Amino acid sequence: MASICEVFWTYSLKFMVFKDLKLLRFTNFFKVHEGLPILAPFLGYLAFGFLNIVLFSQAIKTIPTATAFGVWTAATLIFLKLADTFYFHQKTSFLEVLFLILIFVGIIGLKLVNDQPLA
Repeated sequence: MASICEVFWTYSLKFMVFKDLKLLRFTNFFKVHEGLPILAPFLGYLAFGFLNIVLFSQAIKTIPTATAFGVWTAATLIFLKLADTFYFHQKTSFLEVLFLILIFVGIIGLKLVNDQPLA
């Protein structure tokens, strides 16, 4: 879930226009046709960033930190690539898919290794 929040947080940054946000006056905040399109990415940035931190902090309390970070980073990368390919219609090469599969295999490997008792 933290990875999904990280994806939405990243796309909030992609759609945020800091220049427009800075020029937005307080009186326009409540006018949906003026304020909301500018504020929505900023509010998404705040909400998804906060949720990402909360969910990731819960994960590192239950599994090793390095594993949690590896899985979180890899899952975020995979979700970002899927969104870029299917939602934003960006081209994806065979090699990109191959390397994403290798990342996925690495995630499974980390899970299997963590389930093994230390010798």
